[in-house]
Amino acid sequence: MALHPDWLVPVWPAPPHVRSVLTTRAGGVSKPPFDSFNLGRPVGDEASAVETNRRRLCAAIGASPVFLSQVHGIGSVELTGPPAVESDLLIEADACVSAAPGVVCAVRAADCLPLLWTDTQGQVVAATHAGWRGLAAGIIERSFAHFAQVLARHSNGEDHPVLANRTLAWLGPCIGPQAFEVGPEVRQAFLATDPGAGHCFVPLPAGKFLADLPALARRRLRSLGVSRIHGNDSTRAWCTVSNPSRFFSHRRDSVALGGSGRMAACIWINQRRGFD
Repeated sequence: MALHPDWLVPVWPAPPHVRSVLTTRAGGVSKPPFDSFNLGRPVGDEASAVETNRRRLCAAIGASPVFLSQVHGIGSVELTGPPAVESDLLIEADACVSAAPGVVCAVRAADCLPLLWTDTQGQVVAATHAGWRGLAAGIIERSFAHFAQVLARHSNGEDHPVLANRTLAWLGPCIGPQAFEVGPEVRQAFLATDPGAGHCFVPLPAGKFLADLPALARRRLRSLGVSRIHGNDSTRAWCTVSNPSRFFSHRRDSVALGGSGRMAACIWINQRRGFD
């Protein structure tokens, strides 16, 4: 692979035949405010620039990501091969899972939390798009259930506790607790199913709160028995809003600049497994 040096390669104990990357703003042709490596289509960028950026991503990773039509829901789809036509026009879901070598699971984000999954043997991979709505509605629980279902087919029918112990999760950059101001309805949406989530919200004047999206995700992962969690630790370096030169941010840029691009988190099983 010839990845741009600014892109993030997850640091986690995934097997070497499992490949993963998160793109940043660097390496593309899009003009401001989408400069320069915007991978999102319905955001106002020139279609030709998005297509050029996507071709560059394909060339860099040696495969074609399957992009979803993301709707901030809890839908998850299994990918067994590349779609016949452009995937983000067809597949409405916020998570995808695959055990097929060479099939790239991908999600786009610009403040929402991208989450990548694999197992300690690298038999299955998955990608999840988790904004606060999807997170509160159960996208992590749905993603893990689907991931575990596919993994069980390759693991002699092992049950969820065993599979959870074998699961690796990587949290990518998202809007951080320094910047994610929300109303009381957001806090209540999480407390309704997890009363202990209150510590993930810091009170502000006028009834507002600062929400820690990565911490909320980590709570939900641990409640499923997934303890091997890597990546975003809620510090400023992972905050999309606080790092304008590196990350796109919908909240920061859409009003101030008229638009924001999208980054992509990708994960796949290398077709040349065993030769890395």
